[in-house]
Amino acid sequence: MAYDKPEDTLVLETTKGTVVIEMKPDLAPNHVARIKELAREGFYDGIVFHRVIDGFMAQTGDPTGTGSGGSDKPDLKAEFSSASHKRGTCSMARTNNPNSANSQFFICFDQAPWLDRQYSVWGEVIEGMDNVDQIKKGEPVRDPDKIVTMRVAADL
Repeated sequence: MAYDKPEDTLVLETTKGTVVIEMKPDLAPNHVARIKELAREGFYDGIVFHRVIDGFMAQTGDPTGTGSGGSDKPDLKAEFSSASHKRGTCSMARTNNPNSANSQFFICFDQAPWLDRQYSVWGEVIEGMDNVDQIKKGEPVRDPDKIVTMRVAADL
C-alpha cells in the first residue's frame, strides 16, 4: 500500500488486524523519532495492549506488560502542543512527571479533552480504527491483544 509520507507512517499488525498511524513530527519531533527508532529495532513486536479502557484508550509499549516498564533509552522531555485528544489520537503515556515518556503510548477511542496540553500527541490513526475498537478491554487485560509487528512504512 502506498502512503503519502511513508517515513512518517507506521503500520501495526495486531491480533485484531492492521492499524495505520500517521506520525506528526511537527507536533512532537523527539517522540516521533523515538517511536520510529524503537519500531525499527523491533521493540514493539509482540508487546501487549496492557491497559484498555472502554470509551477512553488502549495503551501499549511496555515490554513487561504491566504498565511500569519501558525501553532502555532515556526518558523524553515533554512536547505538549495544542493538538486535541480525539478519536484516533496517538499520545505518549507517562508518570506524573511530564518528562517521563519513554516507549509506552495510547490510542484514544474517543475525545479526552482533559489530556490536552498534558500529554505529547505524536500521531493519529488513519486506517484500522475499527480494529483498535476490537482490542480486549481491561485493567489489566486478561489474555490481551498485542502488536504482532510495528514497522515504519518506508521500510516495508
